[in-house]
Amino acid sequence: MSLNLGANKIAFFSTQPYDKTFFNKYNEDFGFQLDFFETQLNQQTVALIEACEIVCVFVNDIVNETVIKQLAEKNVKIIALRCAGFNNVDLEAAKKHNIKVCRVPAYSPQAVAEHAMAMILTLNRKTHKAYNRVREQNFSLNGLLGFDLFGKTIGIIGTGNIGKAFSKIALGFGCKVLAYDIVESEEMKKDGVSFVGLEDIFKSSDIISLHCPLNDQTKHIINTTSLSFMKESVMIINTSRGGLIETSSVIEGLKEGKIGYLGIDVYEQEEKLFFRDLSADIIQDDAIQRLMSFPNVLVTAHQAFFTNEALTQIALVTFNNIKSLLEQNDIENNAALLV
Repeated sequence: MSLNLGANKIAFFSTQPYDKTFFNKYNEDFGFQLDFFETQLNQQTVALIEACEIVCVFVNDIVNETVIKQLAEKNVKIIALRCAGFNNVDLEAAKKHNIKVCRVPAYSPQAVAEHAMAMILTLNRKTHKAYNRVREQNFSLNGLLGFDLFGKTIGIIGTGNIGKAFSKIALGFGCKVLAYDIVESEEMKKDGVSFVGLEDIFKSSDIISLHCPLNDQTKHIINTTSLSFMKESVMIINTSRGGLIETSSVIEGLKEGKIGYLGIDVYEQEEKLFFRDLSADIIQDDAIQRLMSFPNVLVTAHQAFFTNEALTQIALVTFNNIKSLLEQNDIENNAALLV
């Protein structure tokens, strides 16, 4: 790979206007040539790449074995994810074709953690409904009853950087915080968090917030069986990955009243919906339409990461990852280098 950074071109896929703004802004210190494509990376759109060693992808780009083989044929050397999750990338195929894969392991944990708490507060105190009422000169409080967060039990599944940040927020509200992870955090224990088994999280929590990665062990961790352990009218928040929730099971849980509140910033089939303006279209996804029909469900379109601080870090870390791979064929932060 060339060490002349100015001659290296990066092809960005699933590009939004804010991606262009932040990456162009911080590229002044790096000097890459940036090609932005609004379309998703998939088997068909690989053809857009011309004379380019680096592709930059996001959460809903398709980077499976077929696509990676095509990238290798086009002499692509680096796949840079501008996100933390990498379940959409076939890492074994990347190894096979000698393509480096890097990511942004941590940008602003606070951004996602704060959004999770915002969803809890919105669902509980119904501020979104109150806002619309008052604009229509309806000042009635009927139907807006909430509960005190103080003293409630919040269960956190996944205690990486985001889970830790969220636990501090929950503790600040005076909540009892339970946590589950394969590796228990001594720092969180010192803060007053109790680590328990997964079943105990389900049984004891008034609110469950998901902050774990999506893999074979966590896929559909919220399902009919896990719901059966939970308290009546439990609140479930997911700002991590859509595949953690089995959609059909939570729809049944909502219908039966088992789930009292559901807040999701991610959705299992979101690649067909999120980051697009579909206001004039007929949405064909019956499951998301059914979810949005419930008055106790709050859906946001994968915006938990969307802060100025997070986008700044995403741009800087992505560029530095690429620079390190080009110059040293390695990245100092081991968590950033996947292949």
